[in-house]
Amino acid sequence: MASSVVANYLPRGCAVFSTMPDILFIPELVFGGLVWILVASTHVTPNNPQGWVMFVSVFCFVMTFLWLIIFACGGHKNSGGWATADFVYHFVAAMFYLSASVPLAWVTLLYSKDRSNFKYYQIDIAAVVFSYTATLFYFIHCILSAIRWKSF
Repeated sequence: MASSVVANYLPRGCAVFSTMPDILFIPELVFGGLVWILVASTHVTPNNPQGWVMFVSVFCFVMTFLWLIIFACGGHKNSGGWATADFVYHFVAAMFYLSASVPLAWVTLLYSKDRSNFKYYQIDIAAVVFSYTATLFYFIHCILSAIRWKSF
């Protein structure tokens, strides 16, 4: 597994789904999509942190999907510049998700005393867990992309 990370090539086609770190596109999309769905299904109170979480989850979902398509189609042409861009994108995505997860957890904790609608509280808790999980996947992808980038 480690040899596939250090290899100085970018996968294309179905190899994207069998090499590290590119296989992490799938859980990033799954958990990012879950954050998007869960935050969108609750009342947005207060607006600012929840709006930022929505922006981050939608932005990262769309960009990760586009990134996956580019890699699967071989649009990177095995260029070292794309390896750099892969590292930079996943670093930015990890920082975005971290900057969204912390306020989401804080708002959920702050409004946990309001037991008027326990269902929304449970949905918010799930969103927090999935948001931190997405952060972890993007961070791992970032580290492994940095290793691959350095081998180019």
